[in-house]
Amino acid sequence: MNQQPPYKQQFYKPVQPVHLPPGGNNYPTQGHDDPTQGTYLPPGGYYPMQQGYTSQYPSHVDFASRSSPPQQHGRLNNLQKNLLMVLSIALVTSVVLALVSYQVFPLASIQATGMNEIRKGTAAVTPSATPSVTPPPVAVLNPSSVLGIDSGPLSNYPGISWTRLSYKTCGGKNYGARLKSTVQLYHSQGGHVLILLCQHPGQHLFDLPQFNDVAQAGADAVACGNEEMKHNKYPTYLSPLDFARFFDLCERTIQAARPGTLVLLGSLDPHVGGVDRLPLLQQVSYLNAVQTAMNTQVRPGGNWSWRAQAMGLIDSWHNGFPSKSVNSLNALFVFWAQQFQVDLNSGGLGRHIWVVEGTGCVSGCGLHTRHQISVAHIMTLITDVQTAMSYKVPFFYFSGKDFFQAGTFWPMGVLDLRGHEKPLVQDLALGTKSLDLSCASGPVLVTEQEQLLAKLYSGCTLPGNWANVLTN
Repeated sequence: MNQQPPYKQQFYKPVQPVHLPPGGNNYPTQGHDDPTQGTYLPPGGYYPMQQGYTSQYPSHVDFASRSSPPQQHGRLNNLQKNLLMVLSIALVTSVVLALVSYQVFPLASIQATGMNEIRKGTAAVTPSATPSVTPPPVAVLNPSSVLGIDSGPLSNYPGISWTRLSYKTCGGKNYGARLKSTVQLYHSQGGHVLILLCQHPGQHLFDLPQFNDVAQAGADAVACGNEEMKHNKYPTYLSPLDFARFFDLCERTIQAARPGTLVLLGSLDPHVGGVDRLPLLQQVSYLNAVQTAMNTQVRPGGNWSWRAQAMGLIDSWHNGFPSKSVNSLNALFVFWAQQFQVDLNSGGLGRHIWVVEGTGCVSGCGLHTRHQISVAHIMTLITDVQTAMSYKVPFFYFSGKDFFQAGTFWPMGVLDLRGHEKPLVQDLALGTKSLDLSCASGPVLVTEQEQLLAKLYSGCTLPGNWANVLTN
């Protein structure tokens, strides 16, 4: 067996996710020491009966007497004696019944209190009612037409009509009125929007305002969750039960606000296709556990299947470099087509997989020099787009612009840090490398990255020697 390079050895020693048992303390309560405060009730599940029984018993009996004529006093005395006897018997009987019923009434009181607490828990996780105003119809998406970038404004990326916006739980600045106005602006420009809603494990995981906020924005598609299976220093991992609850609440809220909106089942954290088979099988195992949790606890007795959903996928590798044979994305498509039981060449995978983040790599993947990173970057962009389009799978290139994160520079955008154009091979001067593309409108000379991405999305074809032009 060949010795694996150091940067690949890590993939053969994945961390086994710890799936906490259903019903354990693997999800937060919202009432500190009150275990009923975070109770989650699925649709069609338990509904406490209304407490109307108390109205059957008078709260006050008026025994006030009135004066009587003298001739009736003798008869009244006898009546009073008889009444007194009856009342005495009733009093004794009441005492006996009270003693016998001692265990009953306190229990009824506790049950009533419990119902109130359950209602509180239900209110915390129940989507708001469908608006009285009928929402606009959602157009049926053609997967092959979903080709975008992270992230807008779309005016920075002429020729690209889809953008991915990150909600504030993902570290983005988009929420509330700003999110809604941004989506409306992009729609007015003929664009389309995918919103990424990240989960925050902890006491606010099931907070309703985040779901309502995203639902009211009116996006064309929403990804409910991001890298929910991933164990790392950033808190993203959810147990299968928690993720089932999170997705159920997110999906129901989105659909209540805008029926027909496509909702993605989170996103798969990146692994190298064709190499990391064990981690991919672990992802399948996780999804199976989510399915079990959904049908036994979240939607009891249901037949929900993850194979009937669409989910996000992230790929981060130097596809196309150092040769065209390197293609993690293609291998991932082969694997997931098998899992979804679809013919990869039929275009059916696009109904189940959205590449919400397709990108190259900078560190930890065997690239050592600035020029290697620059060449691998453009080779990955082209290889990923060609691969996704050939199988009609939705694709979002990451990223729109270069960026700094945690003190590290990530030159992964099609624009530089200031939003300016970048040459095809980004460590060379603009115009040093160019490609003659064949487009429906005629030949187009391309010298910068955003232009290349937009032209590839529009169906333009590359010259046969494009790889040699970029690598030599």
